[in-house]
Amino acid sequence: MKNFPSQVRAARGLLNLTQQDLADISRVSLRTIVQLERGDKQPSLSIAQALKLSLEAAGVEFIPENGGGGVGVRLKKTSSTE
Repeated sequence: MKNFPSQVRAARGLLNLTQQDLADISRVSLRTIVQLERGDKQPSLSIAQALKLSLEAAGVEFIPENGGGGVGVRLKKTSSTE
């Protein structure tokens, strides 16, 4: 979960969401999101899940670390013709 704050910031950027937008859709306080993204606070499992599920529902996919590649996020493919 070390890279989770970076993934959250990147996901927000891809979706063009403000921290307040994310707070609204995830029902996580704005203060918690600000502290998380600054690295001031480690999220509880329930907060991390709420943020991840909200961002995934909004259209991003979290990418785990894999064979030499680092963690990240990307936009979900919306159809097979893209």
